Amino acid sequence: MTLLMYLLMFSWIFALVAVASNPSPYFAALGLVVVAGSGCGVLIAHGGPFLSLVLFLIYLGGMLVVFAYSAALAAEPHPETWGSEPVLIYVVVYLLGVVGAAVLVGGGWYEASWVPADELSEFSMFRGDMGGVAFMYSLGGGMLVIGAWVLLLTLFVVLELTRGLSRGTLRVV
Repeated sequence: MTLLMYLLMFSWIFALVAVASNPSPYFAALGLVVVAGSGCGVLIAHGGPFLSLVLFLIYLGGMLVVFAYSAALAAEPHPETWGSEPVLIYVVVYLLGVVGAAVLVGGGWYEASWVPADELSEFSMFRGDMGGVAFMYSLGGGMLVIGAWVLLLTLFVVLELTRGLSRGTLRVV
């Protein structure tokens, strides 16, 4: 299980570097999908499968739809790939920054974060995800509804901005 956590964390970091270093929206969208998937995998391993599922569905269902509209309108005939020289320079600089930050702040604080939640299940009376589900429905339900409305508003704003004033999407309404 610890090997899986290492794999998820390193794929999360490398996908974040891929998103930050690539100027083409198509390859950045693939990096965002990998970031969302590996981040949700880390949440699942730490005992939050319900929260991970909600995060994955809201993130990929809401924000990537808006990203797809933006990428379709900003299409390039020859986008830069991860193998081109300027993008490789950015990747090296960002990876050096991540390694430098890890050396600077690393002092043993991260060792407990690799242990999954259900590793010590024989000493526990409850599963790790039940507290998250109850908290999300009791105190976080209002924020979930507000977040859904904000995503809908963001979709309308992006559609309005990309279509222009004369042919606006909300013009019919």
